[in-house]
Amino acid sequence: MKTASQANSQPAHPMDEIPVRPLRFDFSSVDAADVLWSQSSPWFAMFINALGIDVPHFERFLVRVMREHRDELEDPALLKDVGAIIGQEAHHAFNFKRWTQRLVERYPPLAAVDTAAREGFEEQFARKSKKFRIGFVAGYETFTFLGGMIILNRYRELMGNADPVLRALWVWHQVEEVEHGAVAFDFYRAFYAGQEWHRRWMVIRAFAHISGETFKAYRVMVKGEGLYRKPRKALGAWWFFLRFATDLAVAAIPVLSSRYHPRAHPICNDRQNPVAVAWRDFHEAGGETRSLNNEKVAAMLGES
Repeated sequence: MKTASQANSQPAHPMDEIPVRPLRFDFSSVDAADVLWSQSSPWFAMFINALGIDVPHFERFLVRVMREHRDELEDPALLKDVGAIIGQEAHHAFNFKRWTQRLVERYPPLAAVDTAAREGFEEQFARKSKKFRIGFVAGYETFTFLGGMIILNRYRELMGNADPVLRALWVWHQVEEVEHGAVAFDFYRAFYAGQEWHRRWMVIRAFAHISGETFKAYRVMVKGEGLYRKPRKALGAWWFFLRFATDLAVAAIPVLSSRYHPRAHPICNDRQNPVAVAWRDFHEAGGETRSLNNEKVAAMLGES
């Protein structure tokens, strides 16, 4: 197997030949009383758990929107990429819905948040225009792509020591969000090239949606963990939420440029993330990527 440094020398662009990996994760080993699965950053685990309530409903929305309109595409390369993102997102949604079920065991009020998120996307699909739906998909995918890069770049800080299954779930998800990070952008431009004002508005609209939905779930978790009886911890949890949301917002500033394209980001070219590169090589070599303990990650990165 190649080391991370060897893999980094490869010229291949991660957005080329997007693979679909039909992974299924077993969450039965995760105690419902211990869902803050990152010992490195429990607040990150809470934040990403909260974000993950909305994500599978969006992913199913994306699949519906792209299936609805992909026959109108003329570019065979884009059509192929659309098939790949549909496959990747369908597998993401399946696993995240199963993790949500475990989270509801710990925080029963999340069931209502989850239902409202599902119904919100169903209403958007039924009532919103084609332009809104395609634009919203592109806007939302902006942040799953940026989030993927931020999390992989801060891997050691956020989940260097974490539950093997949940760490594996989120590394897989973030790697694939970077891989298909340009597809929704290109899909939008195939229909509305030149309408940058609408794309920018959808980026802002999507950020407001993601922040709001994550806030709803996060506050349930903060209360469920009893943090308001420990003011310092409650403050720490909410400070993390504010900082991470700000990081996402700042990272999105270049997205508003008319010259922006996800493929041009350095993480996809000369400064590819070593965790992402090593994970791809490890998976392609037949490695078991549904659980990543510390020893396996060290070997994967060529550190052992």
